[in-house]
Amino acid sequence: MDFGKESLKKQIREWMKLGYIQPDDIPSIELYMDQVTTFMDKHLEQNKRKDEDKTLTKTMINNYTKNDLLPPPNKKRYSKEHIILLIYIYYLKNVISISDIQIMLKPLIENYYNKPEAEHSLEDIYTNLYNLEKYQYFNVESSVVKAYELSEKAFDKSDDGYLRKMNFLSLLGYDIFMKKKLMEHIIDEMSGEETDKADKKQKQQESKDKNREKK
Repeated sequence: MDFGKESLKKQIREWMKLGYIQPDDIPSIELYMDQVTTFMDKHLEQNKRKDEDKTLTKTMINNYTKNDLLPPPNKKRYSKEHIILLIYIYYLKNVISISDIQIMLKPLIENYYNKPEAEHSLEDIYTNLYNLEKYQYFNVESSVVKAYELSEKAFDKSDDGYLRKMNFLSLLGYDIFMKKKLMEHIIDEMSGEETDKADKKQKQQESKDKNREKK
């Protein structure tokens, strides 16, 4: 990896190409499980590291439903909202644990899934995120270029190229680690808020029960 800055940016853009699912590409009709996995494979195939890697399997979908990450299908059919939630899970599972994803998505499902009366639809929320991610891409690119430049300064060009690669990979790993820790702290706060709500609700119910007993 011995690039000029512009050629480096070009190479990074090539390596960082991702398969995206645009909001308008998500079918409005309900799909059976086989159709869901085919749809996800088709649009996210570019993200596979190896050809044999699986984007989404039937077992994964069933496990997500069992773990309350995904609402049950309607007569074995999955809606547009199901697909949106699966997209969230697909990206998040590579960064945080399933239990953390459950905490993160629970309010989204409770407040916006299949809630036509909600202020924002799940589709609106996903569209908003999709548009933000297009801008975030350039922030990531800039961060990667800076990490590369720092790693190149640490060792002279005559040194073993492995050491520069090692530094570069370590800096990228440090960046991922710090962002993961930040995500975990925010999710822990969300979990605490949910616990406080549950405790408050339980106390209110206990108070109502006592009042009934007095009567």
